[in-house]
Amino acid sequence: MNLRDLKYIVAVAERRSFIKAAENCFVSQPTLSTQIKKMENDLGVKLFERTNKKVMLTEVGKGIVVSAQAILDEIERMKGLAAHAQDPLAGELRLGAFPSLASYLFPDLVLAIKEALPKIKLILVEEKTDTLTSQLKRGEIDAAFLALPIEEAALTSQPLFDDAFKLAVTPDHPLVKKQVISAFELQEQPLLLLDEGHCMRDQALQFCQWSGAQEQLGVRAASLETLRQMVIAGTGVTLMPEIAIRKEDKDICYIPFQKPAPKRTIGLVWRKSSLRVQLMKRLIELV
Repeated sequence: MNLRDLKYIVAVAERRSFIKAAENCFVSQPTLSTQIKKMENDLGVKLFERTNKKVMLTEVGKGIVVSAQAILDEIERMKGLAAHAQDPLAGELRLGAFPSLASYLFPDLVLAIKEALPKIKLILVEEKTDTLTSQLKRGEIDAAFLALPIEEAALTSQPLFDDAFKLAVTPDHPLVKKQVISAFELQEQPLLLLDEGHCMRDQALQFCQWSGAQEQLGVRAASLETLRQMVIAGTGVTLMPEIAIRKEDKDICYIPFQKPAPKRTIGLVWRKSSLRVQLMKRLIELV
């Protein structure tokens, strides 16, 4: 059993196809099948159920693929550590962000990192805050852009910018005539919010508790883009972070709040034990 064989079984598990896995691994399908068969013989178990139409993992195969992926990940981290020892601004960088931020922050940031840090191999991870925090503590990612504060003893953070919320309404909404709006004017305006698990939902609920606004029951969205479309459709109003506001929107209006405006503070979070402090500082400068 070697690393090549581990890559083969992970590729088959991901693609549920020996042909597609072979293409991904740049080997012939018979070569890949032979190696996997040999591994099954060595282990004394079947990893895959094969039919003419599909390939499925066996129960024991599922566990072995998880272990294989973990080994491959550790090898990549070892390579990254070696690259870091030679050049602190080189190697693999696994960078996370939560969904209501990633789509708006990553496009420009990726270009900046590519230009300023050409030796960095960038891997982007988009997950909810709790998942990213767990991945950070387990060492599965190097850093993440999260809404602060993050109360974790093993992690440290640097605030980067405040992302103010604006009220998103249709052009014919009664509130659209206002230049600015008081949070307390929303007491009779049910708000459209994101699904459970999104940190922006928690922030919006805090705003509701403070202002007296209410969530529109029975209607939730999985993304900011869905919220935007529901506002355009006349389903209701919502809070939209400034980073997600598009100037080209013609079917939606954004009304700023009176100070103190509701906002979220975005920061970079990484492990206190990380050896990549110099890279974190450079990343902060780029943001």
